[in-house]
Parts: sequence; C-alpha cells; structure tokens
Amino acid sequence: MVIPTHKALKKAKELGLDLVEIAPNAKPPVCRIVDYGKYKYEQSKLKKSEKPKKREKEVKFRVNIDPHDYGIKLMHAEDFLAHGFKVRIQLQFRGRQMAHKELGFELMQRVKEDLSGMANVDLEPKLNNRNILMMVSPLPKEKQVRKFRKDDEEFDIEEIEAAHQEHEDEDPHDEEDDIDVRDDSGEEE
Repeated sequence: MVIPTHKALKKAKELGLDLVEIAPNAKPPVCRIVDYGKYKYEQSKLKKSEKPKKREKEVKFRVNIDPHDYGIKLMHAEDFLAHGFKVRIQLQFRGRQMAHKELGFELMQRVKEDLSGMANVDLEPKLNNRNILMMVSPLPKEKQVRKFRKDDEEFDIEEIEAAHQEHEDEDPHDEEDDIDVRDDSGEEE
C-alpha cells in the first residue's frame, strides 16, 4: 500500500521500529518498517551464504617424514580428492634442511607418483622461500584409483578434516632446530 513518507515514519516510531528503504529506484520508492539492526544482520548473513565455499585443502609434509605419517597424509589427500577438493601439497624446510633441497624435491616426486591415480598436477613442485609447493586437482570419479585406502572402505570427510587439522597442530616430529651457541672465543656454552 502506498502511504506518504511522514505517515510511514510516524507509524514506525509508534511501533518502536525503523523505516528502511528497500528499493530506492522504484517509483514510488519501496520502504519497510523493520528493526534496522536485525535487518543489517540478516543482509550480512545472506551475503556470506552467497560466497562460494573454498574447494581447496592443504597437506603439509617435512623432509624427514616417518613412513607411517607419509601414508596417513596421502590417505587424507586421497580422501580430499575423492570429495572433489583441490589439494595443495606443501613441504616445509627447517634450518639446515635447506642445504638439501634435492631431498625435498625427491619426496614431492614420490607424492606426485603416489597420487597419480587420483589427481592431475596443476602446479609442478616449485621452491618458494622455505617451502616447496605443488597443487593437484581430482581426476574424474570414474578414473580415480586409490592406493592408500580401499575403495569400499567407509570414511567421514569431517572426521578426516578434524584428524588432519589436529595432526597439523601438534606434529610430534616438529622439533625445534638444534642451535649451536658459541661465545666470542669460539667455544660452546
């Protein structure tokens, strides 16, 4: 219903609400009597829900990873790929490990070969400061062949994400580098 602006404002004040212009370009402009704070909150929720969800996961490695940990991380990478996620594979160097970058590239080559049945390599392994990065995307479902988990084995992606995140947060092999402390005379302290 079309009513004059001053009457709409008076009615909104009587109700303890606000007069919000919804469509300013319409003839006549469309307004609504609402709680402005609640309206802004709902608009921000709508805007957030419209954003596409990030379809990318990350798996981190170290140069001297234990074989069992390696298998678990690749099983998680396979699970992410099976659910259609792209996977960023990151190998981090620490301290003196930078002197042996070739070991990192060998490990990334092994990862690439182990995931060849599940993924295409989008970004070949490349050195970026103290990291080697590689990006893989899933093959079509009918071409995927698992190596680290049997095809009929059940798994829950949320549970895997939580376990993967927990493992990333408290890595038992994530020890501080040994630091050689010497005084001015060259003797160890």
